[in-house]
Amino acid sequence: MLETIHLSKQFNGNMALNDVNLKVNPAEIYCLLGANGAGKTTLINLFLNFLEPTQGQAIIHGLDVGSHPLETKKYIAYIPEQVMLYGVLSGLENLEYFSRLAQKDLSRPELLKLLAKAGLDEGAAKKRVSTYSKGMRQKVGIAIALAKEAKALLLDEPTSGLDPQAANEFSQLLKMSRDQGVAILMTTHDLFHAKQTGSRIGIMKQGRLVDELNSEAISHTDLEQLYLQHMKG
Repeated sequence: MLETIHLSKQFNGNMALNDVNLKVNPAEIYCLLGANGAGKTTLINLFLNFLEPTQGQAIIHGLDVGSHPLETKKYIAYIPEQVMLYGVLSGLENLEYFSRLAQKDLSRPELLKLLAKAGLDEGAAKKRVSTYSKGMRQKVGIAIALAKEAKALLLDEPTSGLDPQAANEFSQLLKMSRDQGVAILMTTHDLFHAKQTGSRIGIMKQGRLVDELNSEAISHTDLEQLYLQHMKG
């Protein structure tokens, strides 16, 4: 569903992303670990067509993002570190607005059902987003992805700043989406969250994908040691 082929991005002579090859399949959560400046967000931005690659391809559902910028956006939903919603509108109104942008004409009962599925009850859904916590905003983001029937989710540090309970709730929402066949690519600094949530884990350093792991085949301790080893090397 998501693929990069020899993908590179250069800024002013500096390689932010260097010859990255990865695949994220349907019904898979791929967690991308790495320090600040490792190239994680650059990779997400190339999938979103916010940037043009210096070399290589970002591919969504078999289509090159650069050649098919509008069509590829139909298949994806993006949840950044801070979900951008309209504060003067309620969660329900935000979902209604963004659903219509995605050409999904859903009734209010249908929208409320999607918000409930994402963990936001009707009372909260009808409150202004300006009163929401980060975790509540993330739930609206998930509901937008559900309404859009996105085949892939791109997440950039979605659990940063969440308390443990909210982070755990968000993990359960991601697993729900995974179980429905959605391909999920998530950048994170949180090794525990990556191990707990991910199907596979990639480690990035200085723009390169330096390791890929099956999360079930490695312990938390071994993952931490391997990650630190890569960061020092």
